[in-house]
Amino acid sequence: MKRFEKKVAIVTGAAQGIGRGVAKWLAREGASVVVNDLEGSEAPGVASDIEHENSPNQALVCLADVSKPAEVTRMLRETLDLFQQIDIVVANAAVSIRAPVVEAKWDDVLRTIEVTQFGVYHVCQAAARQMVEQNKGGKIVIIGSVLSEIPFPTSSAYCMAKAAITLFARTLAGELAPHRINVNVVSPGYIDTPGERKFASDEEMARIGKAIPWGRLGKPSDIAKAVAFLASEDADYITGSVLVVDGGLRGGVRLFG
Repeated sequence: MKRFEKKVAIVTGAAQGIGRGVAKWLAREGASVVVNDLEGSEAPGVASDIEHENSPNQALVCLADVSKPAEVTRMLRETLDLFQQIDIVVANAAVSIRAPVVEAKWDDVLRTIEVTQFGVYHVCQAAARQMVEQNKGGKIVIIGSVLSEIPFPTSSAYCMAKAAITLFARTLAGELAPHRINVNVVSPGYIDTPGERKFASDEEMARIGKAIPWGRLGKPSDIAKAVAFLASEDADYITGSVLVVDGGLRGGVRLFG
């Protein structure tokens, strides 16, 4: 039996990379999925893939900027209009505009924080309110990063935002526990996504993969499987936790062989 039959999931930033992988994985396991991303993104193609690979009327495209509370409210309203409920929310949308602190432009810093930190807050707040009202429990999974713990040059705003949402998740988990709403974080390591390939060549990506203890870069499906676990009944007694999925990256890169 599929774990998410008759469940409705919202995945933010689902047009590519980790979000795309999560949306398609949850759909494969039976969920109806709201595919969120920005105007002009590949979100419609992801929704089309979901319905082609699974069943018609299983996906809804919602083009909304999660940094804007009014657009998040609209996304939830459109979800409820079509599916009448929200069971799973995956707060994945993020922005990373890289520059050393001494060179960073404030507009870029602000955009990174508005989406990566405040966007998570807006989405989780709106989802929590709806789940409390439904009174049926729920699952909120936030996509964090090992960069919440590991300083990474040129990514100060992103690192700061990811550290903030990790503590936010633990705080929210405590508040929502009486309502049986689980809140957890999946913390990816170095994942092979289109976003990462903007900053590194194929050769550099291959070299980095070999340096990770597991011997390869992570894949969106690695993160999707972790999200699916935390969104399932198997994780009912897990809340306020951080599940690191990094192929051993935090343990140190391999210097030899």
